Amino acid sequence: MQADLSPVIAATAQWLTRAFPASGGALASALCEVQARQAVTVAAWLRYPTAMDAALVDVAGPGGSARLDWVTGVDASLGDDVDAHAWRTWVDEVVASWAASLLTDPELAARAVAALAEGSHSTGAPAEFRRLVAPDDGDQRAAALLRHPDLLAPVAELHHSQLLDRLHPGRTLIA
Repeated sequence: MQADLSPVIAATAQWLTRAFPASGGALASALCEVQARQAVTVAAWLRYPTAMDAALVDVAGPGGSARLDWVTGVDASLGDDVDAHAWRTWVDEVVASWAASLLTDPELAARAVAALAEGSHSTGAPAEFRRLVAPDDGDQRAAALLRHPDLLAPVAELHHSQLLDRLHPGRTLIA
Protein backbone atom coordinates (compact mmCIF):
# COMPACT_ATOMS: atom_id res chain seq x y z
CA MET A 1 0.00 0.00 0.00
CA GLN A 2 2.57 2.57 1.02
CA ALA A 3 4.71 1.72 -2.01
CA ASP A 4 1.98 3.18 -4.21
CA LEU A 5 2.48 6.59 -2.62
CA SER A 6 6.26 6.34 -2.28
CA PRO A 7 7.04 8.34 -5.47
CA VAL A 8 4.73 11.14 -4.32
CA ILE A 9 6.16 11.10 -0.79
CA ALA A 10 9.78 11.03 -1.98
CA ALA A 11 9.35 13.77 -4.60
CA THR A 12 7.30 16.07 -2.39
CA ALA A 13 9.72 15.70 0.53
CA GLN A 14 12.61 16.40 -1.83
CA TRP A 15 10.85 19.50 -3.12
CA LEU A 16 10.34 20.79 0.42
CA THR A 17 13.95 20.19 1.44
CA ARG A 18 15.24 21.89 -1.71
CA ALA A 19 12.93 24.86 -1.34
CA PHE A 20 13.63 25.18 2.41
CA PRO A 21 17.08 23.62 2.95
CA ALA A 22 18.68 22.59 6.22
CA SER A 23 20.80 24.95 8.25
CA GLY A 24 24.12 23.22 8.88
CA GLY A 25 26.01 20.15 7.74
CA ALA A 26 25.19 16.56 6.91
CA LEU A 27 23.45 15.79 10.22
CA ALA A 28 21.25 18.86 9.88
CA SER A 29 20.38 17.84 6.31
CA ALA A 30 19.41 14.35 7.48
CA LEU A 31 17.27 15.71 10.34
CA CYS A 32 15.60 18.18 7.99
CA GLU A 33 14.87 15.43 5.47
CA VAL A 34 13.36 13.17 8.14
CA GLN A 35 11.04 15.93 9.29
CA ALA A 36 9.99 16.74 5.74
CA ARG A 37 9.40 13.06 4.95
CA GLN A 38 7.32 12.57 8.12
CA ALA A 39 5.18 15.63 7.35
CA VAL A 40 4.72 14.59 3.73
CA THR A 41 3.88 11.01 4.72
CA VAL A 42 1.16 12.18 7.11
CA ALA A 43 -0.18 14.61 4.51
CA ALA A 44 -0.16 11.98 1.73
CA TRP A 45 -1.89 9.39 3.92
CA LEU A 46 -4.56 11.95 4.84
CA ARG A 47 -5.02 13.06 1.23
CA TYR A 48 -5.13 9.50 -0.12
CA PRO A 49 -6.62 7.47 2.77
CA THR A 50 -7.62 4.34 0.85
CA ALA A 51 -5.93 1.90 -1.49
CA MET A 52 -8.24 3.10 -4.28
CA ASP A 53 -7.16 6.72 -3.71
CA ALA A 54 -3.50 5.70 -3.86
CA ALA A 55 -4.10 3.67 -7.02
CA LEU A 56 -5.85 6.60 -8.70
CA VAL A 57 -3.00 9.00 -7.99
CA ASP A 58 -0.59 6.36 -9.26
CA VAL A 59 -2.50 6.25 -12.57
CA ALA A 60 -3.37 9.92 -12.97
CA GLY A 61 -0.25 11.43 -11.39
CA PRO A 62 -0.15 14.07 -8.70
CA GLY A 63 0.24 17.16 -10.88
CA GLY A 64 3.83 18.33 -10.37
CA SER A 65 5.57 21.24 -8.74
CA ALA A 66 4.98 24.03 -11.28
CA ARG A 67 2.66 26.15 -9.11
CA LEU A 68 4.75 25.54 -6.00
CA ASP A 69 7.88 26.56 -7.90
CA TRP A 70 6.16 29.72 -9.05
CA VAL A 71 4.82 30.59 -5.57
CA THR A 72 8.26 30.17 -3.97
CA GLY A 73 10.26 31.65 -6.86
CA VAL A 74 12.10 28.39 -7.56
CA ASP A 75 10.97 28.30 -11.20
CA ALA A 76 13.55 30.88 -12.26
CA SER A 77 16.45 28.56 -11.35
CA LEU A 78 15.30 25.32 -13.02
CA GLY A 79 17.09 25.78 -16.32
CA ASP A 80 16.41 23.92 -19.54
CA ASP A 81 17.42 20.38 -18.51
CA VAL A 82 13.97 18.78 -18.25
CA ASP A 83 15.36 15.30 -17.51
CA ALA A 84 17.22 16.55 -14.44
CA HIS A 85 13.93 17.72 -12.98
CA ALA A 86 11.64 14.85 -14.02
CA TRP A 87 11.10 13.93 -10.36
CA ARG A 88 9.17 17.21 -9.98
CA THR A 89 6.26 15.68 -11.91
CA TRP A 90 5.64 13.44 -8.86
CA VAL A 91 5.33 16.39 -6.46
CA ASP A 92 1.78 16.77 -5.13
CA GLU A 93 0.87 20.42 -4.53
CA VAL A 94 -1.85 19.64 -1.99
CA VAL A 95 0.38 17.22 -0.08
CA ALA A 96 3.18 19.82 -0.02
CA SER A 97 0.76 22.48 1.22
CA TRP A 98 -0.61 20.20 3.94
CA ALA A 99 2.91 19.16 4.97
CA ALA A 100 3.92 22.82 5.21
CA SER A 101 0.92 23.45 7.47
CA LEU A 102 1.88 20.48 9.66
CA LEU A 103 5.52 21.58 9.91
CA THR A 104 4.55 25.03 11.16
CA ASP A 105 1.83 24.00 13.61
CA PRO A 106 2.66 21.19 16.09
CA GLU A 107 -0.92 21.03 17.41
CA LEU A 108 -2.28 20.59 13.89
CA ALA A 109 0.41 17.96 13.24
CA ALA A 110 -0.65 16.01 16.34
CA ARG A 111 -4.30 16.11 15.21
CA ALA A 112 -3.29 14.94 11.75
CA VAL A 113 -1.26 12.01 13.10
CA ALA A 114 -4.20 11.04 15.31
CA ALA A 115 -6.51 11.17 12.28
CA LEU A 116 -4.39 8.58 10.47
CA ALA A 117 -6.05 5.87 12.54
CA GLU A 118 -9.16 6.38 10.37
CA GLY A 119 -7.31 5.53 7.13
CA SER A 120 -6.12 2.25 5.70
CA HIS A 121 -2.38 2.95 5.86
CA SER A 122 -1.77 1.16 9.13
CA THR A 123 0.74 -1.66 8.79
CA GLY A 124 0.11 -3.11 12.23
CA ALA A 125 3.25 -1.45 13.61
CA PRO A 126 2.90 2.00 15.10
CA ALA A 127 4.18 4.70 12.76
CA GLU A 128 6.78 7.00 14.24
CA PHE A 129 6.21 10.70 13.70
CA ARG A 130 8.03 12.12 16.75
CA ARG A 131 10.22 14.51 14.80
CA LEU A 132 7.09 16.01 13.25
CA VAL A 133 4.88 16.33 16.33
CA ALA A 134 7.52 16.86 19.04
CA PRO A 135 10.75 18.14 17.49
CA ASP A 136 13.62 18.68 19.90
CA ASP A 137 16.02 21.64 19.79
CA GLY A 138 18.31 19.85 17.32
CA ASP A 139 15.39 19.17 15.00
CA GLN A 140 14.28 22.80 15.22
CA ARG A 141 17.78 24.14 14.47
CA ALA A 142 18.32 21.74 11.57
CA ALA A 143 14.99 22.60 9.94
CA ALA A 144 14.83 26.30 10.81
CA LEU A 145 13.77 27.26 7.28
CA LEU A 146 11.52 24.21 6.81
CA ARG A 147 9.56 25.06 9.97
CA HIS A 148 9.52 28.86 9.65
CA PRO A 149 5.83 29.91 9.52
CA ASP A 150 6.46 33.08 7.52
CA LEU A 151 8.57 31.34 4.89
CA LEU A 152 6.17 28.43 4.48
CA ALA A 153 3.02 30.58 4.57
CA PRO A 154 2.65 30.95 0.78
CA VAL A 155 2.79 27.16 0.37
CA ALA A 156 0.76 26.29 3.49
CA GLU A 157 -2.03 28.72 2.62
CA LEU A 158 -2.66 27.16 -0.81
CA HIS A 159 -4.74 24.29 0.60
CA HIS A 160 -4.89 24.93 4.36
CA SER A 161 -8.69 25.06 4.45
CA GLN A 162 -8.91 21.64 2.76
CA LEU A 163 -6.64 20.19 5.45
CA LEU A 164 -8.85 21.63 8.17
CA ASP A 165 -11.91 20.18 6.41
CA ARG A 166 -10.20 16.77 6.25
CA LEU A 167 -9.38 16.88 9.97
CA HIS A 168 -12.87 18.08 10.95
CA PRO A 169 -15.31 16.20 8.73
CA GLY A 170 -18.95 16.92 9.40
CA ARG A 171 -18.37 20.10 11.38
CA THR A 172 -21.28 22.51 11.26
CA LEU A 173 -20.75 25.69 9.27
CA ILE A 174 -21.88 28.84 11.00
CA ALA A 175 -23.13 31.72 8.87
